[in-house]
Amino acid sequence: MSANVVPLAKFRLGRILSTPNALAHISNEDILNAIQRHQGGDWGDVNAEDSTANDRALIDGSRVLSVYHAADGVKFWIITEGDRSATTVLLPEDY
Repeated sequence: MSANVVPLAKFRLGRILSTPNALAHISNEDILNAIQRHQGGDWGDVNAEDSTANDRALIDGSRVLSVYHAADGVKFWIITEGDRSATTVLLPEDY
């Protein structure tokens, strides 16, 4: 996908939150790019089971989890709650 193409939103994000730890270790640019990917249905580096669960979540309204890596290699997650009230950016150790 071209860097200039923003994928269409597949679900609502609700309030966007981040843990202080994630903000300290991930650039705003990496966070914003990942949020666009997440909302567009690009789940990043999840396994096949989580990818299938995310696709199902778009229909049944359950939680959506994506896994990304910042430009410097830091692994982070984005989780959107099942009721779509909030989306949180966090490092795995923040969970």
